[in-house]
Amino acid sequence: MAHRLDSRISDSLWQALQTEVERTGHSLSHVVQHALSESLGIEHHSLFQVSTTGAVVKGIFQGCTTVGDLKEHGDFGLGTYEDLDGELVMLDGHCYQAISDGVIVEARDSWRVPFATVTRFSADQSVSVSAIDEIDTLYRQLDDLRPSENIFVGLRIDGLFDQIDMRAACKAAPGEDLVAATSHQSEYSLKNIRGTIVGFWTPSFAKALNVAGYHIHFISADRKFGGHVLGVKAAQLDVAMHLETDFHIGIPETQAFLEADLQEDPSAALDVAEKGFVRDR
Repeated sequence: MAHRLDSRISDSLWQALQTEVERTGHSLSHVVQHALSESLGIEHHSLFQVSTTGAVVKGIFQGCTTVGDLKEHGDFGLGTYEDLDGELVMLDGHCYQAISDGVIVEARDSWRVPFATVTRFSADQSVSVSAIDEIDTLYRQLDDLRPSENIFVGLRIDGLFDQIDMRAACKAAPGEDLVAATSHQSEYSLKNIRGTIVGFWTPSFAKALNVAGYHIHFISADRKFGGHVLGVKAAQLDVAMHLETDFHIGIPETQAFLEADLQEDPSAALDVAEKGFVRDR
């Protein structure tokens, strides 16, 4: 959630801000926010991630942190819960769980998490996109807005969705890897529903750490329904982008993670589990 700040400053500070805007090409809001976060010791434009998608692909679903710990690092993000028990959506500092039928419940701070990516979201760019007839149309328009192929991007997309297709992972059986666990996931669609997409775009060079490309979850405005997004249709949506230029990762100390072979490229398995297809290579 963004707030408007009205404050008097000296001429010298004003000139310094203008100089920094010209030097960086960033907006005045961006420059002020960056300076304040540096001064106050608050991580800004930073991603915090728990574990890796490579570990999740291997079936390492044991919780290694808590929802309460995640909130210390961000107010916006996504992930899953222990044993792959539903989809995690964090929005405006609240953390939610979408279970097998898409019903949302608010998570307790004590709940354990095996994988998540969070940030302190503040828009660097806000625009509207229109005529979204499928999810690839949305992605192409987002591609046109992203300034680089080499930085992470946080995405908040608000609006009225004509249709949104989703899934929620069901609790994994012992010994299942990600592909096996998501083969019996719950899939469902909602129509004419207002809500928010929470997501990230990850550069291809980080494919061993996170889902390369777009990874998005949804939560309805009334906080009753949500899930991992598979398809989107909408006449118009409001997009806010947060550029992430700093990356922190918490490595699990569980025995399963420490003993896992994580050398394989997880991309093919992630395409099947997260997007329902195998990417052409």
